[in-house]
Amino acid sequence: MALSEIDRNLLGRCLARKPRAWEDFVDRYMGLVLHVIDHSAQSRAVRLAPPDREDLVGEVFLAIVKDDFAVLRRFRGEASLATYLTVITRRVAINRLVHKRNVHTGDGVVHQAMRVLPDNGFAPGQPLSNRDEVTRLLEELEGTEAQVVRMYHLEGKSYQEISSLMGMPENSIGPTLSRAREKMRRAAGIAAE
Repeated sequence: MALSEIDRNLLGRCLARKPRAWEDFVDRYMGLVLHVIDHSAQSRAVRLAPPDREDLVGEVFLAIVKDDFAVLRRFRGEASLATYLTVITRRVAINRLVHKRNVHTGDGVVHQAMRVLPDNGFAPGQPLSNRDEVTRLLEELEGTEAQVVRMYHLEGKSYQEISSLMGMPENSIGPTLSRAREKMRRAAGIAAE
């Protein structure tokens, strides 16, 4: 879907810093931002307290206005503004959720998103709290899958970062993670929800 005329005008007003433009932007996209944040948290089995949710909304809008609306200035209009903002919101939310869930242990950082990899409902509430269990489940994976899971869930890298580091197409990261999660579910003896 291409950029609508309403969004084109709203975008132009924001970039020109017209009166009430930012307020109109926030009013138009607040629901979308909240929905994406809630969905991102739910898909990672994270319960956001209202203050955390509000902080995350603030972070998303700060990312949009940062450096004189640099994110909006990079928007090329090849998709809808809603689609573009969904991607931005998801990246900010995932980054925050990943960093929020890091637990420091004596042998480094163990990422609690390994609560048996909740990205698609992977047994929320059953944390893998020790490195031995995480390592055991990662051994069930082939080299590339293990590396992708480790980078995404333990190191908090984005699909783009993984793509660059692994030399694989960005759009193959998601399917690789899904296959890996399924193998880890089977290895852990957990049925998919």
